[in-house]
Amino acid sequence: MYFIGPHVSIGGGVANAPKNAQALGATGFGMFVKNQRQWTAAPYAAADVEAFRRQMKADGYTAKQVLPHAGYLINLANPDEAAHAKSMASLLDELQRCMALGLDKLNFHPGSHLRLLTPQAACERVAKSMNAALAQTRGVTLVVENTAGSGGNLGSRFEELKTILDGVDDKSRVGVCLDTMHTFAAGFDIRTRDGFLKTMEQFDQTVGIGFLRGLHVNDSKVGLNSHVDRHESLGAGLLGIEVFKCIMKDPRFENMPLVLETPNEEIWAQEIRQLMEMAG
Repeated sequence: MYFIGPHVSIGGGVANAPKNAQALGATGFGMFVKNQRQWTAAPYAAADVEAFRRQMKADGYTAKQVLPHAGYLINLANPDEAAHAKSMASLLDELQRCMALGLDKLNFHPGSHLRLLTPQAACERVAKSMNAALAQTRGVTLVVENTAGSGGNLGSRFEELKTILDGVDDKSRVGVCLDTMHTFAAGFDIRTRDGFLKTMEQFDQTVGIGFLRGLHVNDSKVGLNSHVDRHESLGAGLLGIEVFKCIMKDPRFENMPLVLETPNEEIWAQEIRQLMEMAG
């Protein structure tokens, strides 16, 4: 089964995430576990946690259908110790929130070396930070997302993802999320079936397909190798529709969240149906 859905809002309470996904006909979804642009948030009330768990069950979702996304401020590669400590505290808080909600994954951007570290050293710093966070939590896998590679952001090259994963001690609690738009902007031409399959083969040989835990399914406003992060609705951008047909016919992407981060929420239900039709 393909777990397809958008990144839904938790506005009004975290229990609204599965409710919002169900209203769109989603079979999976993404969500934030707190405000993604703030370092801290009030702890969940016990009633909020219970309401989320109850709503997940009522709407027929399990943890394997959900890919929570960590806040955008977190930068585990930051060489400044005070700033890095802030990122670690925020990541730990979000891991603990996932644990409370019964969610088993947390997707995050690997961060930026800020041109103050080499990419190698920055990747090793991210891995060391992940080890520290995993040692203080349980049951939640940290899922590293590939990036478009703007500025000093890590993760646009599969080799950087491999370096990060290689440095994590507990391989059972680490994975990767590939974003189609980021992949394209990073220089991988996935517009055709051959290009897509070649890219996935390269990912498998470099990182390992067994580490794949989800996809972000987005078209692109920008061109190949642009290294800019600009999402577009499916079929309305420079990626085109063929790559999404490939994904929805590939059994390797079953039973993992395929999350829409497309910009027009008014057509999310339509995009979900479109992808399901591609899957047949």
